[in-house]
Amino acid sequence: MASVSTEKKGYFGEFGGSFVPEDLQKAMDYLEEQFIKYKGDPEFEEEFKFYLKEYVGRENPLTFAANLTEQVGGAKIYLKREDLNHTGAHKINNVMGQILLAKRMGAKRVIAETGAGQHGVATATVCAMFGMECIIYMGKLDTERQALNVFRMELLGAKVVPVEAGQGRLKDAVDAALGDLVENYENTFYLLGSAVGPHPFPTMVKHFQSVISEESKRQILEKEGKLPTAVIACAGGGSNAIGAFAHYIKELDVRLIGVEPSEAPTLSEGVPAIIHGFRCLTLLDENGQPKPTYSIAAGLDYPGVGPEHSHLKVSGRAEYVTATGQDALEAFQLLSKTEGIIPALESSHAVAHAVKLAKELSKDDILIVNLSGRGDKDVEQVFKMLNDN
Repeated sequence: MASVSTEKKGYFGEFGGSFVPEDLQKAMDYLEEQFIKYKGDPEFEEEFKFYLKEYVGRENPLTFAANLTEQVGGAKIYLKREDLNHTGAHKINNVMGQILLAKRMGAKRVIAETGAGQHGVATATVCAMFGMECIIYMGKLDTERQALNVFRMELLGAKVVPVEAGQGRLKDAVDAALGDLVENYENTFYLLGSAVGPHPFPTMVKHFQSVISEESKRQILEKEGKLPTAVIACAGGGSNAIGAFAHYIKELDVRLIGVEPSEAPTLSEGVPAIIHGFRCLTLLDENGQPKPTYSIAAGLDYPGVGPEHSHLKVSGRAEYVTATGQDALEAFQLLSKTEGIIPALESSHAVAHAVKLAKELSKDDILIVNLSGRGDKDVEQVFKMLNDN
């Protein structure tokens, strides 16, 4: 697994840190201490790898999208198939690591936030398996557009709490989860789903998600005998992207490209600010408050982004571009029809940019697209959107 190197504790350049109440900081310090203790523990790593293989279904394939490549022309397009994981997305990687940590810390109550619902489903899944109480905070709007995932979470035994405050979206769900943690940190484990939040969460999430690039790097060398020209992943909070990038960050010849929704262009237009206990590039309104955002992909609907992505952007190591909702809708249909793979709307943003970029490159170039999730959760929403047009 990739470890995180920071200039000072919890920082990536000027971004990161922990800006939380004093009592909660004690809980964060204890969490960091336990994470450091167990992440290097051979028994913990062995158990984590066991569950990744036997429960999650890893390792998953790096699939050459031959039909899509032929239709688009230009670079070869490979898909890292996180959509094939149990529960249908990359979220289960991080959730499995954190639940094993929670178990060792003696937690009985687990809380989480979710946007598209995939992190909530993954959290409810592992809580069911390990017999822990599970509370999932989800924006009211997201509960409506991802009703199927709400039912899945409840079927798995979780209590889903619709958050009506604010816009009723992911930011508001994070607000509610952090509020719960402040009140209940002594007996509650906050299983945070993205590479955001106060230290040590971004470090932890990257560590557990880095299995994505650990596998893809080995797989592409086996298949092509060389590293890819670029690795492309959608970016909201940034967990799938940081996992997809992790083992390539020091490979300076490999382009790292994050694709965010043009309706929520945090990395393209954000400014340094503190949100949810950490410093990152953030979309702010005229009053200096986090700006309301909207994306057709609920999992990308966030006005902040992971601190390491903020640093990768500012330092120039990674590129961040945007794709519109319409771009994503077209890519959603294109991949479905050419490869028989229905991607999540989040992942469709990355597919859209890969199609655009492939046309500009030669047949000797290679693109790896992190297919962060499958589109089962989105088909009803897409059906409505296509039929309303």
